[in-house]
Amino acid sequence: MEEFFKSVTFEDFLIRPHHGMLDSRKDANLTMQFSRRISIKTPIVGANMDTVTGENMMKALSLNGCFGFIHRNCSIEKEARQVAAVKRQQSFIVANPLAVGKNMPIKEAKRIVKIEKVSGLLVEESPGSGILAGILSRRDFPRDNDEKLVSEFMTPFDRLVTAKEGVSLEEAERVMYEIRKEKLPIIDENGKIRGLVTMKDLEKSKHFPYSSIDSRGRLLVGATIGATGDFMERAAAIIEAEADCVLIDIAHGDSEVMRKAVESFKAKFPNTELVCGNVGTRDGARFLADLGADAVKVGIGPGHGCRTRIETGVGVPQMQAIREAYLGVDGRVPIIADGGIEDDGEIAKAIFCGADTVMLGSMIAGTDESPGVISINPATKKQVKKYRGMTSPDAVLDRNDWENPSEILESSPAQEGQPLEIDYVGSVVPIIKRIREHLQSTVSYTGQRTLSLVHKLAVASPYDYFINKLTEAAQKESFDR
Repeated sequence: MEEFFKSVTFEDFLIRPHHGMLDSRKDANLTMQFSRRISIKTPIVGANMDTVTGENMMKALSLNGCFGFIHRNCSIEKEARQVAAVKRQQSFIVANPLAVGKNMPIKEAKRIVKIEKVSGLLVEESPGSGILAGILSRRDFPRDNDEKLVSEFMTPFDRLVTAKEGVSLEEAERVMYEIRKEKLPIIDENGKIRGLVTMKDLEKSKHFPYSSIDSRGRLLVGATIGATGDFMERAAAIIEAEADCVLIDIAHGDSEVMRKAVESFKAKFPNTELVCGNVGTRDGARFLADLGADAVKVGIGPGHGCRTRIETGVGVPQMQAIREAYLGVDGRVPIIADGGIEDDGEIAKAIFCGADTVMLGSMIAGTDESPGVISINPATKKQVKKYRGMTSPDAVLDRNDWENPSEILESSPAQEGQPLEIDYVGSVVPIIKRIREHLQSTVSYTGQRTLSLVHKLAVASPYDYFINKLTEAAQKESFDR
């Protein structure tokens, strides 16, 4: 590794400006590869901590172009429920639309529409057959004749425009505008109902242009497992709930424990995207990439809630760790920089030296969307939220039975995390917007149009993009505000 990056961290560097190419920073594209098969439009990842990323934070992150991992400091059932809730949050394709048989009395169809609060129903040939026969909208309902059948008032199949499975949001929108209809049934080659696109859901999707979504327009969601105990049972539950990516998260990812866990996971779930961490060295990152990780999470002890470096003496300065990891994976998989970020400019520095995305904890822990409640600090009178490392004593207790706290702490490994209070700052959405705009400014200052291209150039030629080893006076001039 270059001497340039040895024993350094974020405040040792500034980014060198280059000749600008953009008319406006708003034109800068921030899309980055998160894992082997997932890209996101804002390179931010919510930390898998129980005071950072739960269901609400995951929804907010994905709606605004980021990603995250729901924490595992809860029961398997609760984690799976949170994953499922995020996947249900939005979709431009309704996966299991309401359908009624064509021989149902209109009276019963009216009742269903009223109870379910929908504007219409798909009609199938017979109840449970799934074969599309037509569409019945609220406008088709007669004022009387409630005993007549749905088939007498529906728009029949031969007058419908339908789409095949796999239709894109853009194609569905184009077709619906052409036919001037608010519903587009999705069917397979046998005419069986596979979904429904509605104009209302399309418009909702367009309100969040940066959203991290799957092929059906549903929000992407990540979830966390460990490497021992019930980790395979937990993996099965969150994958069944349709998690898009699983994170195996342990303190020391460069280990035989991780090897066994990844081999077990890959044997049973070979098609599920897998992120592994944490590591802090070139060899550690190479080890995880060789195992088949789809992204590598990097950071040993840089975070606010972590005391590993203090309690054990082990760690690697975060800029050096990121650079080592980048060199270790040799471009095979993306790098997620986890921890140590104090301000928005350090996100750019992490990406310029080798990270593809950056995981945030304390920067977003004080928001409405993070788990936990707002309280008042009695000394400062400020509104605060709790933030803690996942090996802090209270986090360990929350994973177990509070009836015997002394026994739990005595039988657990020595804690390397600590609890803190973070100032309450409102919603996470303005924070994401601010970070996005600052990263767009960085792209503009560095003379390119896309963050991915700046990343590619900077990691290949860091001397052209970094001013390093700032003197104490230069640091004061730069950061003392």
